[in-house]
Amino acid sequence: MNVNVEKEKENVVNLNITIPAKDAVDAYNAAVRAIAQHVKIDGFRPGKAPRNVIERQIGVERIKQEAIENLMQKVINQAITENNLDIITQPYITNYKFNVGEDVTVTVKAELRPEVTLGQYKGLNLEVKDAVIEKDAVQKQLDKLLEQHSTQETVIDRATKDTDIAVIDFEGTCNGEKIQGGDAKNYPLDLGNSNFIPGFAEQIVGKNLNDEFDIKVTFPEEYHDEKLKGQPATFKIKINEIKERKLPELNDEFAQKVGPFKTLDELKADIQKYLDNQRERTNKQNSENEVFKAVVESAKVDIPQSMIDREANSLKDEYKRRLAAQGIDWDVLVKAQGEEQLLGNLNEDAVLRIKNSLVIDKIAKEEQIKLEQKDMETKLTDLGMAYGLKPQDLIKQLGQNPDLIASISQQAMNDKVRDFLMQNNKVEVK
Repeated sequence: MNVNVEKEKENVVNLNITIPAKDAVDAYNAAVRAIAQHVKIDGFRPGKAPRNVIERQIGVERIKQEAIENLMQKVINQAITENNLDIITQPYITNYKFNVGEDVTVTVKAELRPEVTLGQYKGLNLEVKDAVIEKDAVQKQLDKLLEQHSTQETVIDRATKDTDIAVIDFEGTCNGEKIQGGDAKNYPLDLGNSNFIPGFAEQIVGKNLNDEFDIKVTFPEEYHDEKLKGQPATFKIKINEIKERKLPELNDEFAQKVGPFKTLDELKADIQKYLDNQRERTNKQNSENEVFKAVVESAKVDIPQSMIDREANSLKDEYKRRLAAQGIDWDVLVKAQGEEQLLGNLNEDAVLRIKNSLVIDKIAKEEQIKLEQKDMETKLTDLGMAYGLKPQDLIKQLGQNPDLIASISQQAMNDKVRDFLMQNNKVEVK
């Protein structure tokens, strides 16, 4: 086999491969035998029809195609290895010339990994801002606990306050037309934490039980429904019930109720420990990010547009799936934010993701950082805990998805390189 590597553009090469006639004939005959097993021909048992009959029935070109496909995986792998090519995507055939009995010529297009020039990635001295715990952080956590264990009591002798829950009927109209999905019966609206249209909940404060009234609001300009953007609307409201939150008393008894604590002081100490650990985790994460950011920014890499486009399309598909899971339509988002803005953001994210990956791979190569079995085991254990799966169940699922295994391997390598960077650089928390 003879291979001529021809550079086309940027990081794209053409492999002009010549396969000896004998190898091509062997592949052709093997393709005939394989096809014969699955083709029903009158007068012959499966696999017993002679070559000339198969050629008449199936066509010589179809057999050649089968032979080329069977040959190429081994041939391409050999060509890549012998020429020490660092391929980043699956190569593909662009042209071939196959006459039975003659040498076969095949042209294969392949995309190479862009060259990365690392800047300083060891011996850095950096600073990050301390994730300081606010003075009233413990009290805020206690307030949340009190809120979670609060009860609701019905009120009949006063008007609504902004801390109440009002159970209401409402029906909205815009430009004389009923708003689709703009009505409900006995809806419990938290007047202090409403995600309704701005001004909606505020106009219900100060009203009494059984009051019926109209409120007027204006939909935000960035509202997802094109017909309602920036439009004025009127809602008919009826208050069916007013509920007041009652917080439990903050004492030892409350501490015993919310956890394995005997006293309120023990609960406070546990919250403080949680906050301290959270601060430590945040500082560690920020330190890792600061080091990695400095290392990536100092590296030089010329990323081809084809790689950016491919990664941006992948990010776009991921984004669409996440939006669909939230009930958001991509086309609606495009109208709201503008296609140019959205695609521009995706391209920026694609460039950053590609550069991050290339820099990690380059450092791993330079420092001979290799993935070991224990690294994968640690990663799988972490993922299993995150998704509530036993390691053996997770491995079984991964066995059905090779792409996911590759992704997890890359994540494990990312972790290992980040650990290396933290061991070889200094970060001061200030």
